[in-house]
Amino acid sequence: MIERLRGEIFLIENDYIGVDVQGVGYQVYVVNPYQFEEGTATTIYTHHVVREDAALLYGFALIEERNLFRSLLAVSGVGPKAALGILSAGTPTQIVSAIQAENTAFLTKLPGIGKKTAARLILDLKDKLANWLPATGDQQLKANPFESNDRETVIDALTALGYDEKEALQLAEYSYKENQSVEAWIRAALRQKGVR
Repeated sequence: MIERLRGEIFLIENDYIGVDVQGVGYQVYVVNPYQFEEGTATTIYTHHVVREDAALLYGFALIEERNLFRSLLAVSGVGPKAALGILSAGTPTQIVSAIQAENTAFLTKLPGIGKKTAARLILDLKDKLANWLPATGDQQLKANPFESNDRETVIDALTALGYDEKEALQLAEYSYKENQSVEAWIRAALRQKGVR
């Protein structure tokens, strides 16, 4: 199995990117190919799907996205294309929060998710994802220390550096640590994308 690729992006298409790893070009299906930039070095966390008629790579900028993708694939009726669609509609925290809160209204707005699949997501994943957030129940987002005034400052700084709002939120979320300064938080967020 291929867990990770580190190389240069040489191609961006509507639903995938091309990553050159020491002269070998890999086709990697991603949530939003246009978050990447041709000619830049990147690290992509991957999920390798081998079928009778194809070997496919699905890639993620953040390992947490890849791990949630794998959890989604364990749900009956959710294939790789549907799982990518779900991840394109919100951050992992938003999706997990909706599952844990049994928010079918949110889940049925996700691409390709009807009432039956939303019910399956809740039934199959609610307990498995119980430790995803620091709090449980309806207070998940309110109790999350990530939700602070400093968060907005970090997201604003990242968007000023050219990241779109969704990616800025994801970078801020995964680089958050309690009691760190805003400057340290921004540096940690940039390291998530390999900027030093």
